[in-house]
Amino acid sequence: MINQDTISKIMETVRIEEVVGDFVSLKKRGTSLIGNCPFHNEKTPSFHVSVAKGIYKCFGCGKGGDSVHFIMDHEKYSYPEALKFLAQKYHIEVEETVQSPQNIEAQNARESLYIVSEFAAGFFANELWTGDQGRAIGLSYFKERGFREDIVKKFQLGYSPDVWDALIQNAISAGHKEEYLEKTGLAIRNDKGKLYDRFRGRVMFPIHNFTGRIIGFGGRTLKTDKNVPKYVNSPESDIYHKSNVLYGLFHAKKAIRDTDNCYLVEGYADVLAAHQAGIENVVASSGTSLTTEQIRLIGRFTENVTILYDGDAAGIKASLRGLDMILEEGLNVKVVSFPDGHDPDSYMHHVGSGEFKKYIENNRKDFILYKANILLKEAGTDPIKRAGIIRDIVESIAKIPDDIKASIFIKECSSLLQVEERILLSELNKIRMAKFRKSGSGNASAGNSGVGSSGFQQQNQYQPYPDGPPDNLFEVPGAGAEAAEAAAAEESDLLQEQEVVRLLLAYGHELVSWDQIDNMYIGSFIMQNLADVSFTDPTCKSIIDTYNEEIENGHLPVASQFINNENRKIVELAITLSTSPYSLSENWYNKHNIYVRDESVNLKATILGGIFHLKKGKVARMLADISKEIKTEQDSVNLEILMQRFMFMKTVEREISKFLGTVILK
Repeated sequence: MINQDTISKIMETVRIEEVVGDFVSLKKRGTSLIGNCPFHNEKTPSFHVSVAKGIYKCFGCGKGGDSVHFIMDHEKYSYPEALKFLAQKYHIEVEETVQSPQNIEAQNARESLYIVSEFAAGFFANELWTGDQGRAIGLSYFKERGFREDIVKKFQLGYSPDVWDALIQNAISAGHKEEYLEKTGLAIRNDKGKLYDRFRGRVMFPIHNFTGRIIGFGGRTLKTDKNVPKYVNSPESDIYHKSNVLYGLFHAKKAIRDTDNCYLVEGYADVLAAHQAGIENVVASSGTSLTTEQIRLIGRFTENVTILYDGDAAGIKASLRGLDMILEEGLNVKVVSFPDGHDPDSYMHHVGSGEFKKYIENNRKDFILYKANILLKEAGTDPIKRAGIIRDIVESIAKIPDDIKASIFIKECSSLLQVEERILLSELNKIRMAKFRKSGSGNASAGNSGVGSSGFQQQNQYQPYPDGPPDNLFEVPGAGAEAAEAAAAEESDLLQEQEVVRLLLAYGHELVSWDQIDNMYIGSFIMQNLADVSFTDPTCKSIIDTYNEEIENGHLPVASQFINNENRKIVELAITLSTSPYSLSENWYNKHNIYVRDESVNLKATILGGIFHLKKGKVARMLADISKEIKTEQDSVNLEILMQRFMFMKTVEREISKFLGTVILK
């Protein structure tokens, strides 16, 4: 186990904006930083980071926590693994107490895959720079391709010797298990049970995850034998899922944020060439066709994607069909194509770094217009082909979720294709309605869905009962109404309990002097006034009980104790109550001279209001329960006792209501 001093040092050092910022592009909004949530698909940011409180919260999917919980959720790490990750990031030495072999093995099963992958990368790199085969074949290849040594070292390129078990023997000698060599795909077991190296005789491209850890490899053969595949990639494993990985993203993410643009290329060498030209905001799809998950990875850092195409016309046309899904994800797509016979790698080495950068900057075209030009050239004057192309272009525009952008492209394509705008709009609406019906979203007609003559999407009419009203729609309320009333009361109780917990977390550590109260902490004041109140929500009750125990032991809890709690429900509630998706703009007062009251200005009213609203709700519930007992009680003595209790509670209710009215007016 990691000792408490080390944990405390980690928690004191980490910065939530730096930890989350490695995975999400964050922008300032009010007192928070916002971005697209990495835990669910969204196009409108609902993911908030509070630097002051050291927490994150997504108001879309509900995920929240501190830096440790973020790493646990994002990287699927255990608590100790997340702490070690943060310790490594901030160069903190981890001190551990002795653990049982069973615990170590359970925690290290996944970690071992990372460790053996890191070992393999080191082995391949060492072979490239010091091995006879590596220097003669691998290093010579990279130099012939024109790659500088600093680029080769930056991406940890290597060479796997053309020997059946060179890596296996070295790994076993270093104490690594065959099991993990197999699970990462570095080794393969044949029918006879013999292990052999997967990447024999290939130059090696290590694949890094978000945080820079090696999770897989791509290996390129240098042989001319057509029966040998040019590239071999790591298979899927517990740490490597190729559809969720972009080659070069670890090295590119900062540059993508800084430039607000991501260059997307096809191969490993294209990424290296761009970096050599000083262009670092570039990624490749890592040995697979572009996937939606990869597009969403890019979308975390920028809305702008620039595709760098090979000059081959057939390849361009094939790629065009797969790029509509980038538009579907709401990203802006531009395209750069290189002269015939060149890809980004060859063109950079052909013209040099400076001219390569200039060419990219001067030849970017919007994807829709680029696609229209390419396909129109192919169609020539054939009217049938032109009609098909027009439909193809409109289908791409229909993928764009932003109606304003779609409207602009319709207008531009109308001029380019020499087709009336209204005809393109009509076709666009047909495509969208077909998609709408296919998705089962409803059975609206074309008259109330799609894009009108202005290009803006009209609102679908609301149908509360698309299959007809329920049979009991007009029934007189009876037992169901009572149940609904009870449910509403329970919800009110929950909200009031949560409000008191919120006030404890927000202001409990503040020292106040109110009337006859002198130098008392708000947390202690609230707990004294809750002595006669029972909390019904289990999570709220746990927080209140813990708070009370801490005060009795001479400690005043702070919000971070609950945010870092081992109980995930307590963590989630503490974060939810400590964050808000809204922040008040200074313009309310500075520009509009409208003063919006801050609850902290009159803390006494705020705190007492929270306490007595909770008590009022509890009293109302007690009155309701006593009323039920009075209706069913047959014994006259018991009935008199119940009536006395009822009158007493009514008096309490009136006093609370009177007090609340006074508080509200202050």
